[in-house]
Amino acid sequence: MDTNKLTKQINTMLRPRAVLIAYSTDGGDTYFLEVRSIDNEGTMSEGRPVTVDFINELIKGYSERHSSTPHGRIPTNMLWGDTRKGYEKYIWYNPPQKRMMFFKESLHIENAEYNLPGVIYEVRDERMNIYAYIDKELKPETELYAAPFFNVTGSSVCLGSAKIDKPTEITYDNLLEYWEKKFWLTEFSHLGGNGNPTKSNLVLVTKAAKEAPFNIEELKPLKNLKLKDILR
Repeated sequence: MDTNKLTKQINTMLRPRAVLIAYSTDGGDTYFLEVRSIDNEGTMSEGRPVTVDFINELIKGYSERHSSTPHGRIPTNMLWGDTRKGYEKYIWYNPPQKRMMFFKESLHIENAEYNLPGVIYEVRDERMNIYAYIDKELKPETELYAAPFFNVTGSSVCLGSAKIDKPTEITYDNLLEYWEKKFWLTEFSHLGGNGNPTKSNLVLVTKAAKEAPFNIEELKPLKNLKLKDILR
């Protein structure tokens, strides 16, 4: 946030404008809401029943400031989107392509663009899983493979050094871009707990993909896991 804007917010005095009072029966099975306005002298007015319009306006104002629910155009590469509070889950894919990748010096791998297989991202509970796939067209029976990258154990991503600010406007496009940056702008540094996610040494597999297409024969299946298994 801009420093001047933050200072202005801190120095702005907030004044009470209304009091919302909830009543209920002893059993708690019946409720009644009333609102009492507060004038500039701090005096409350008589209570009046709360209207649906009042509640909607209250919720709208709060939601616009604090909502983390994405909105907007649904990206064509998005496979799943659950925006329910407590159940948030997003799944999308990238077809085979070249990506810029960054590595810790100890790996002796050049920071450069590398050819990649198709990848599928799964985000839930502020955590990311990533998978590889080889099918030209995604379908429920598409087989999922271990992502051939450092910092990944099975499918679980260790999100490391990248410092990425969350978007101020959470559209679907911005949300997917934010999570992809969290992964690809990280400095890849170590093998996951399961060792090499590829059949050969991952360092050699990665280096070979700098000038040539990624060798899909190096991919390891993930316990017969299929796309339909994560789309639920």
